Amino acid sequence: MKLLRLQIGAELRILARNGEQLLLILGIPMLLLAFFSNVEILPTGGQESVDFLLPGIIALAVMSTSMVSLGIATGFERSYSVLKRLGATPLGTWRLVLAKAVSVLVIEIVQVILLIAMATAFGADLTSLHLGKLVAAITLGTMGFSGIGLSLAGRLRGEINLAAQNALYLVLLLIGGVVFPLQELPTALHWIGRISPSGALADVMRDVFSGSSLHGASSLAVLLCWAVVGQLTAIKLFRWS
Repeated sequence: MKLLRLQIGAELRILARNGEQLLLILGIPMLLLAFFSNVEILPTGGQESVDFLLPGIIALAVMSTSMVSLGIATGFERSYSVLKRLGATPLGTWRLVLAKAVSVLVIEIVQVILLIAMATAFGADLTSLHLGKLVAAITLGTMGFSGIGLSLAGRLRGEINLAAQNALYLVLLLIGGVVFPLQELPTALHWIGRISPSGALADVMRDVFSGSSLHGASSLAVLLCWAVVGQLTAIKLFRWS
């Protein structure tokens, strides 16, 4: 456990020193929430814009931070042989994968606090917020998406990994109901989206803020499966160089 704690600390220090990446990770979701909450563009189904957007923006932040940002950064670390020396230490693959997932989880907790604070300032209704389910959703989503991102980063060359991460992100964004409800998709895509990690996370987030449990149990189960499969796949597939 000591090696794991040390590696988590190292990952957090690396993130803290990378000011530009940190600004993008924290700033873009807040900018999207601020803009679309004050511009009536998206169909909100009668909800206030900020109430409609907040669950999806948090899901978007989790997906972009734990899969794309982490996956791309790790892919280039691997391509430039930054990770090669770590491979010769007792750290082991499972500790590296878990340390990276936990480090982005810490960043995401900060993201969510800032987003909820901003939404409150814009008049969001948070009376139905289920804090326990929110923490569970963020944790499981982070484990699932970081596993996917690290699986790609641990196998592909830096440039190919960059393209693959962004392409997968776009696909999951479109079919996952992050920006608009899954009910708007054709039937086949609706069910594919329902079992995708982005679709499960978006469903759970909407239940978290609405106080309902329309898809809560099934979506949490899907998210748990992705968390377990994602981490195990990353541990199995990841290569140091």
